Amino acid sequence: MTMKKFINNPDNITAELLEGLALANPKILEVTDHNLIINKGLATADRVTIVTIGGAGHEPALEGFVGEGMIDISVVGDIFAAPGYKAVVEALKLADKGKGVLFVVLNHAGDMLAGDRTMKEVEKLGLNVIKVVTQEDIANAPRSDAANRRGLVGCVPLYKICGAAAAQGKSLAEVAAIAQNFADNMATIAVACKTATHPQNGASFADLGEDEMEVGMGQHGEGGGGRQKMASADETAVIMAEALVKDLDLKAGEEVMVIVNGTGATTIMEMLLVFRRVHKYLSEKGINIVASWVEEVLTVQEQAGFQLFFARMNPENLAYWEAPAKTPYLSR
Repeated sequence: MTMKKFINNPDNITAELLEGLALANPKILEVTDHNLIINKGLATADRVTIVTIGGAGHEPALEGFVGEGMIDISVVGDIFAAPGYKAVVEALKLADKGKGVLFVVLNHAGDMLAGDRTMKEVEKLGLNVIKVVTQEDIANAPRSDAANRRGLVGCVPLYKICGAAAAQGKSLAEVAAIAQNFADNMATIAVACKTATHPQNGASFADLGEDEMEVGMGQHGEGGGGRQKMASADETAVIMAEALVKDLDLKAGEEVMVIVNGTGATTIMEMLLVFRRVHKYLSEKGINIVASWVEEVLTVQEQAGFQLFFARMNPENLAYWEAPAKTPYLSR
């Protein structure tokens, strides 16, 4: 099929988009060999540092959150593909400034294989690295089987919270514990009404009827078991919010972070309609939203839909969330 995308040679998309990111943000980051996107502040960092990995095609995630207060190095694979472990090992060696490295991996097969192989290699090298896996998609496994949950948008607030903890001088063990606690208290569910296509070959991820949506669809077209007739913003918001409240066992009086993450072809208008209903739903249950974000954070090309993310918050994590950061796509 003919794709209507503003691209050049499909084989060069990753290299060209990373070059564009670096040229657009010359004071924040740089791109080096092996598709390493590096925080320019890393050179003088005297703290725990943060490395993550993932395929291109989900912009602004993950590499768009490299900078002070978040990620120090993002190792970028080709479109929707994990990077090779050798590049990841090099990134961890480069990131190590004597205080240890937090290594964040999203739970997808390729990323996990690269992450596991990387950890074997860094152990041989004697590097001080702790790996934390994000696995918060409630659609494909129960919380009791969290190891089989996919990693979705939750990695991004986790980068922010851990980055702030590292900037404040916490030890690697402390930063890792903060990361794991946040990861254990977050949940995401996605919905799609039109699936993405692969920008290198035009292949569609999945088939959805003109009047269908699928609650639980993964960010690479994986089935979620929630295919149904297209619903309104309010109806969809309630379906998803109910599932997240149940999964996290949220109670009246608790405080949460809420993210409505557009996945590529959903307008801000639609996302705000969803957030409005989610806010009302949680208020009725006595659950307080103390942090929120409505934007495209982790996309899947032109997929129409969104990911709804909840995380149980405490005062410490809220302070980390609100702490300064300077990255291309999140600064405060």
